[in-house]
Amino acid sequence: MSAAVPVAGDPGRGPAVQAMFARIAVGYDRANAIISLGIDRAWRRIAIRELGAAADGDVLDLCAGTMDFSGMLHGRSRSLTALDFCEEMLTLGQGKAPSARRVCADAREMPLADAVFDGCVAGFGIRNVPEPARAVAEALRVLRPGGVLVVVDFFQPTTWLARFLAATYNRIVLPVVGGLVSGDSAAYRYLAESMAAWTDRAGFERMCRDAGFVDVSGRELFPPVASIVIARKPA
Repeated sequence: MSAAVPVAGDPGRGPAVQAMFARIAVGYDRANAIISLGIDRAWRRIAIRELGAAADGDVLDLCAGTMDFSGMLHGRSRSLTALDFCEEMLTLGQGKAPSARRVCADAREMPLADAVFDGCVAGFGIRNVPEPARAVAEALRVLRPGGVLVVVDFFQPTTWLARFLAATYNRIVLPVVGGLVSGDSAAYRYLAESMAAWTDRAGFERMCRDAGFVDVSGRELFPPVASIVIARKPA
């Protein structure tokens, strides 16, 4: 029987996405390093800077995957919690931040107390949540008053250059290179399709405001295939 392939935009795709990430977990970091040429780490460093003082406090790595953000914050943050719905990804990432608490759970229903984090950072994962607005609302709930949410993701491009780069990345780099490195071309086709089915940055900023965040802002990163959104929970 062939492995289930998620359908981008399908509200019921959660179990198929979870199974897909479990399949590609072992080669995920290697594929990312080759595909991104390390640029994703530069984007993550920018996100950590945007956390500001919250990076030194209690931080939630949301949709953590193999815990890249946790690894970069390890030794700096007072405490780290890495949450993802794929146990295999978290297990492979635990060496990056051995002291981090690992929580295998759905971002839409986090088994976490209210108002316990100073910062929440999410890299390239919220678009895989079937109901992203619920994940954003949950992030608001678990943040302390004045807490910061920082999200880096591949939002729908709006400028001609960003559209050109995104089309090249989605049609060639992800499915071809990702498929060759991982041996699972279907998974990387889905990841490309998930970007095409995702909202633009302005839409995600509205999602944050609708959830109750304030001081919401965003901008393109370089190269302009990824963007960052920063939002704050009211004090």
